[in-house]
Amino acid sequence: VQLQAYGGGLVQAGGSLRLSCAASGRMFSSYHIGWFRQAPGKEREFVSTISRSGGTTYYADSVKGRFTISRDNEKNTVYLQMNSLKPEDTAVYYCATAPRILARRPEEFGYWGQGTLVTVSS
Repeated sequence: VQLQAYGGGLVQAGGSLRLSCAASGRMFSSYHIGWFRQAPGKEREFVSTISRSGGTTYYADSVKGRFTISRDNEKNTVYLQMNSLKPEDTAVYYCATAPRILARRPEEFGYWGQGTLVTVSS
């Protein structure tokens, strides 16, 4: 499976963006999908995961209550709705396939898409 993240951009603090992770290839619905982000000079950080069916989701404490992950298996796409954005959310955001829903470390994840840059101005 190949993944591509898009939808990033420049937004003011307090604003919203919706990222998309589009997948090509078969069996998209057989993968849990996760979002990570990486700010300049920092390690890649777990953001959220969603189960194959979309019925189970997990979030990092730093985004809980502000970000919402969802998926549409008919469209082979996972979304990350980001609200109440803060300057510290500035990063390149990546999506990846997760071997298990509780995976958190980047090295556990399989296929990665190219990232999309989110910049939040203060």
